[in-house]
Amino acid sequence: MLSVSSTTLAAPAILPDAPELAAKGYILMDFHTGEVLVEHNADEPLNPASLTKLMTAYVAGQEVKSGNISLDDQVQISENAWAKKFPDSSKMFIEVDTQVSLQDLYRGLVVQSGNDASVAIAEHVAGSEAGFVSLMNSWANKLGMTQSSFANPHGLDNEALYSTPRDIATLGQAIIRDLPEIYSLYSEPSFTFNGITQYNRNGLLRDRSLNVDGLKTGYTSGAGYSLATSATQGDMRLISVVMGSKSTKSRESENKQLLSYGFRFYETVKPSSADKPLDNARLWMGEKDTLDVGVAEDVYITLLKREVKNLNAELQYNGDIKAPIEKGQVIGKVVYLTGETPVSEANLVAMETVNEGSVFKRLIDWFKQMIASLF
Repeated sequence: MLSVSSTTLAAPAILPDAPELAAKGYILMDFHTGEVLVEHNADEPLNPASLTKLMTAYVAGQEVKSGNISLDDQVQISENAWAKKFPDSSKMFIEVDTQVSLQDLYRGLVVQSGNDASVAIAEHVAGSEAGFVSLMNSWANKLGMTQSSFANPHGLDNEALYSTPRDIATLGQAIIRDLPEIYSLYSEPSFTFNGITQYNRNGLLRDRSLNVDGLKTGYTSGAGYSLATSATQGDMRLISVVMGSKSTKSRESENKQLLSYGFRFYETVKPSSADKPLDNARLWMGEKDTLDVGVAEDVYITLLKREVKNLNAELQYNGDIKAPIEKGQVIGKVVYLTGETPVSEANLVAMETVNEGSVFKRLIDWFKQMIASLF
C-alpha cells in the first residue's frame, strides 16, 4: 500500500442537497475528471441557441490546429454572411465584399456572438454553410455528443438543431483541453470592430467572487436564456451549463449557484503525476535490479473535501517483472481508495526501458528467484 495521504478515520462526509434551479436543464462537471457533481435533465434535447457557436469555434479551431487554415487568413465576406442578413440578432457588423482576418472573425464570434461572423467562418472553413454543418456533426459524433444535432453555425431556431447540457459541457471541456489559444478569447471583456465596441455577454466574467474565464451565452425566443461557464479555484476547474432559463440575470445566478456549490464541497486532487515514479520495483533478468514505475498520464480524482485526507493508492503488479522492459509497458495497476472504497484506478507502467542482463546476470537472478520461492 502506497500512502498518498493520511489514513486517519474521519466522520462520514455530509453533503447538502444540490441547488434546484428553475432552468429546463443544467449540469455541473469537473473539467479534469469529467465527473458530474449536479445534473437535472442533463440529457434532454434542448435548443442551444448561440451555444451552437461553441461548436463553430471548435471546428474552426481544429482546422487551424491542423494547419488547413490560419488565424492570419483574410476572409472574403459573402452576401450570405453580410450583417444585414441578421437584422434582429447579434452580429459584429461585417460588410459584404470586404476582407476580415480570421482572428477578428473569431473575436466577433466569441466576444460579440456575431451570427454574421459564424457564417463567414463556416464558409471560409468548408466553402459553404452546409459543408460546415456536416463538419460540426462529425466532430460532435467524435466527441461523444450523442444527443446533439447541428443545422447551422449560429444557433438560430431550427427543428434540426438541438443539444443537451451534458453534451455542451463535453464540448466546453474539449475546447479548454484541445484549443487553449482559442479558449483564451472567451475571457476577453470587449471587442471593437468597424468602429463599434461590444461587450462580452457573459456577466459572470465581471463577478469578482468567482474566477470565471468562459464560456458562452445563448438566447432565442424558442430556447430561452442559456449560459455555459467555466471557472477555476486553485487546481480545480468546473464547467457549468444552464439551458432554458428565464432571463439574463437568472442564467447568471443559476450558474453561480452551481459553481459555488462545487467549489464549496468538492476538491479535485492529483495523487499521481506522469513525471514522478510511484515505486522503484524489483526487476529480474535485467541489466539493472530495479525499475522506476508510475502512471502514463497525470491522474485526477474528484472527492468531497472531507474525503481527501483518507485517499490512498495501492500498487498491484501483474506478477514478477522481468526484462526486457519497454518504457510505457503496462505492468499492473494503481487502485485509489478512500478508506477501503475504490474510487479510481490507472495503469501502472514502466517509466524506463531496461534491456536483458548478461547470461551471468540472468543466471544469478534465476537462482535468487528459485531460492525465494522456497520460502
